Amino acid sequence: MPGLWTKEQVEAWKPIVDAVHAKGGVFFCQIWHAGRVSNSGWCDKQNHDMLIAEPCSKLEAFQPNGQAPISCTDKPLTPQVLSNGVDVAEFTPPRQLRTDEIPQIVNDFRLAARNAIEAGFDGVEIHGAKGYLIDQFMKDQVNDRTDQYGGSLENRRRFALEIIEAVVNEIGADKVGIRLSPFADYMESGDSNPEALGLYMVQSLNKYGILYCHVIEPRMKEAGVKSESAGSLLPMREAFSGTFMANGGFDREDGNNAVAEGRVDVIAYGRWFLSNPDLPKRFELNAPLNKYDRSTFYTSDPVVGYTDYPFLETTA
Repeated sequence: MPGLWTKEQVEAWKPIVDAVHAKGGVFFCQIWHAGRVSNSGWCDKQNHDMLIAEPCSKLEAFQPNGQAPISCTDKPLTPQVLSNGVDVAEFTPPRQLRTDEIPQIVNDFRLAARNAIEAGFDGVEIHGAKGYLIDQFMKDQVNDRTDQYGGSLENRRRFALEIIEAVVNEIGADKVGIRLSPFADYMESGDSNPEALGLYMVQSLNKYGILYCHVIEPRMKEAGVKSESAGSLLPMREAFSGTFMANGGFDREDGNNAVAEGRVDVIAYGRWFLSNPDLPKRFELNAPLNKYDRSTFYTSDPVVGYTDYPFLETTA
């Protein structure tokens, strides 16, 4: 996720990467593993999980031979309303990875990173957030292991750091970022002490000299829901030696203030960028923004809600 494990997939990405580079863009590929946020059964278009990448015109399975999804735990995930606020996903109870299986998953990330560079991407962002596999290992409300990958903060960060180390050794630290969400409870992946978890993680990351750390704001505890929070990313920002990026609930003014006040180096925009393909220009001119339609998020339609929002010059 995205598909980067076959030669055919690498070749298919090349013209996409070339098109972004032709426009002067820098293109990092976010590589990730869903873990228990998956199912081994069948789905239809009205009831699917977010792993579908093609139109769901026929019944599809997400796991080879109908096997259970893998995780740090065997605790099941309850049905979830997806980020589009419309679809409901159901999940098969996962199988806890054996200790001896974990190096293979680490290697999968290494191979994906190598393939991303071969496809022409400028780097990779390792997705360690939002309740997916890496986040499952880090959070004490999910991770109930008793081996060297569970229990203490040191143990729960081990899986993430092994992936970081493998990817850095493969493609270089200057081509690697990571996304984290210590304060969030996405997909029932919360932690009892998010401040300690976040700080410990960025301090650990400094050893590898990666390019950036991309962290979701504490106010975004659930997908798409902005709420009041006493949490702060400032201790993480001050402890991290690379570029610090924040995401979650920012508008133009809020983002400018965060950078000007030194709370972050970079702001990442998601929903506003999706609905405004020329967002930097609109921000520069302080122009009105297209409203996004959440009901079209994470659907299999390749056009509606993804490439049909107008550019500024076409809205007059």
